[in-house]
Amino acid sequence: MATLISRWDRQQRQLRLQRRSLFPRKLGLFSSRRKLLRFLLICVAIVAILPPLYFHFRLRRFHQIQSRKCSWMQSPPLVCAHGGDSTKAFPNTMNAYNIAISSQADCIEIDVSRSSDGVLFALHDRDLQRITGNSSSRVGHWSMKEIADLGSRNQHSPELHDVKVPTTEDALKLVSGSVRQVILDAKVGPPLYERGLAKDILSVVERTMCKNCLVWAKSDSLARDLIRLSADTMKT
Repeated sequence: MATLISRWDRQQRQLRLQRRSLFPRKLGLFSSRRKLLRFLLICVAIVAILPPLYFHFRLRRFHQIQSRKCSWMQSPPLVCAHGGDSTKAFPNTMNAYNIAISSQADCIEIDVSRSSDGVLFALHDRDLQRITGNSSSRVGHWSMKEIADLGSRNQHSPELHDVKVPTTEDALKLVSGSVRQVILDAKVGPPLYERGLAKDILSVVERTMCKNCLVWAKSDSLARDLIRLSADTMKT
């Protein structure tokens, strides 16, 4: 009987020892599972956060590129009426300018040519040839009086009979206060060409107090003269 009891005791003792040895293993297994779960949660969080971050910076980059490429949208280009509204009236006439202003054009371009006696007119050689019917007509060969009487002297085109060519000064007085920008397209022609033209243009600009005038000089010599004679000239 004593032998049986001692054997049973040994068996119980061994079972307790086995249980004690299993507990650390279970604890270690449980700990490793927690670590694995934590790792998986971190991975899920990273996967959830990365796409929004990626698209955020991509979108930010896109906006930066767009703002550079489309910076002109901050200051959109001006709608400029060449010679006024030449679709509804003869170019560079008061009627053409008035129509352009009533159409809310941002800018009006005025052709500037000089008569033989030094008066600046809002006139292009091409338009003079159209009025006179003579393809060789040049503004520089006509006097102020001859240009002023063009409409009444015209015989070949009845629709141009009442055309009145304004001086550049009269055109500026009408236009400069009604639009954001005025472009004076300076025409260089015979017989005087650039000689004294810059001074004549600047004198008209000063007399009309035009603060939004831009002189478009295709001649390098004329451009240099304009820069030299004007204290507040800005090169473009």
